[in-house]
Amino acid sequence: NIESAHINTVAYKRIAVHGFAFKKDTNDTRESAAINVVRDLLSEHANVVVYDPKVPAGEIVTDVLGKGQVNPRLTVATSAYEAAQGAHAIAIVTEWDEFKKLDYAKILAGMQKPAFLFDGRNIVDLAKLRELGFRAHGIGR
Repeated sequence: NIESAHINTVAYKRIAVHGFAFKKDTNDTRESAAINVVRDLLSEHANVVVYDPKVPAGEIVTDVLGKGQVNPRLTVATSAYEAAQGAHAIAIVTEWDEFKKLDYAKILAGMQKPAFLFDGRNIVDLAKLRELGFRAHGIGR
């Protein structure tokens, strides 16, 4: 739970969701955990920015909100860096290889402080991220 990890509230905070497909190397979103993660964040009034390298933006919006629906607090980014720019937290929801290789120092520089990172897929080195200055947490470890 993102709120229980000292972020207090996600209301009106920018949360970057990295990954939307149910697993890496696919654009399949059926039963993706990201759908409920994003819905829960929106229900708490967070501003959610989703990035997935394969899932089309329209599909992300439809999966979360329903066909033809819009919510100004949900946007889709074209890169992980764009999603994280100005964010208070990042939630890694799909284990895309590119998320292992990101320049997290660059990402941290563009985030609100304190900057949180929640790794739901056990793909990043939390100790290294903490050394950089993130408040990094593994989910489900």
